Amino acid sequence: MKILVINAGSSSLKYQLIDVDNGNVIAKGLCERIGIENSKLTYKPTGKEPYELVSNMKDHTEAIKLVLDALVDPERGVISSMSEIDAVGHRVVHGGERFAKSVLLTDEVIKEIEDLSELAPLHNPANIMGINACKAIMPDTPMVAVFDTAFHQTMPEHAFIYGLPYEAYTELKVRRYGFHGTSHAYVTGRALTYLDKPASDTKIITCHLGNGSSVSAVKGGKCIDTSMGFTPLEGLPMGTRCGDMDPAIVAYLMKKLDLDRAGIDTYMNKKSGMLGISGVSSDFRDLGEAAKQGNKRAQLALDTFAYKVKKYIGEYAAALNGVDAIVFTAGVGENDRAMRAAIMKDMEYLGVAFDEEYNMSCPRGSEQVISKPESRVKVIVIPTDEEMMIARDTANIVRSYN
Repeated sequence: MKILVINAGSSSLKYQLIDVDNGNVIAKGLCERIGIENSKLTYKPTGKEPYELVSNMKDHTEAIKLVLDALVDPERGVISSMSEIDAVGHRVVHGGERFAKSVLLTDEVIKEIEDLSELAPLHNPANIMGINACKAIMPDTPMVAVFDTAFHQTMPEHAFIYGLPYEAYTELKVRRYGFHGTSHAYVTGRALTYLDKPASDTKIITCHLGNGSSVSAVKGGKCIDTSMGFTPLEGLPMGTRCGDMDPAIVAYLMKKLDLDRAGIDTYMNKKSGMLGISGVSSDFRDLGEAAKQGNKRAQLALDTFAYKVKKYIGEYAAALNGVDAIVFTAGVGENDRAMRAAIMKDMEYLGVAFDEEYNMSCPRGSEQVISKPESRVKVIVIPTDEEMMIARDTANIVRSYN
């Protein structure tokens, strides 16, 4: 079964064509600068030469058309016709409380996703554009919405509620939602295969660490808490996001810096985090290089990040009443050996016997256990694959309707 996975942004569109029966990625790529001059399609077919095409795309419909044209191209294509695409899986950032799992896209579901745009104004409208573009070109192909928030909908009320008047939740929908759910779900599933006990008895802490980062506590395969909150701003300090802080700081900064609502939003979301602390970059690779050259603020940013991840691991070990596995995933989690070592330092109290030597020499890009055999807690690096998760969910739902 061939699934086209679409991840639409406001001016970009990532795609993968996946055969879920064998797990192969048939082709993948990216449309950039949609609606802007010099739009570009990047197309990478497996087993064939990749190429780039600069062609103005006035909207997402034109972008999808270029993607499909590339997939069926007589020379460079990977399928003979669009009829070979069995379904389309769409990443949708926010499903609110309404969607606790992936669903078949209907007009009613699309309307509900639109209604949730107030909770994700930068993401859901873009996701809707991708959905509508596909429906315009492929009206008879079944489509599925896979939500970033869905995995976290198993959190108990005491974990997702804030210390505000209860009406803020019941009337204004203010609560912890969590994000990166597709990634946390994927690596949880993989981590379960490493544990010699029933899935229902497992306690796992998943660390999705990248430019955007979050940590989740997973009990019996279900999320019971996660670090991101009402928005992706809460939790760890990230590439450019501030993470947890005293909320009174917001009013203080607005007054002192003469910032309006948009200004403080930009300050916290785009100018803070690793970039704000270091003054160097939001990229952990740049920070590592700067720290090696003696840049104290770059080192401070790295130390702060490692410390905050460590705190969340300790907090979630308490919430879970123990832990069987700690998982590292995403760009930093999978590739930054020094950061993993910094986070795992002094974790013996949890029963972790971390293999520092293997961690620093292990190959990138593959699943591997980086704790010692005698460790009571397994520490595992698992490359995330959100697109594969979306494809599998899509295939399962479409099959259930056939």
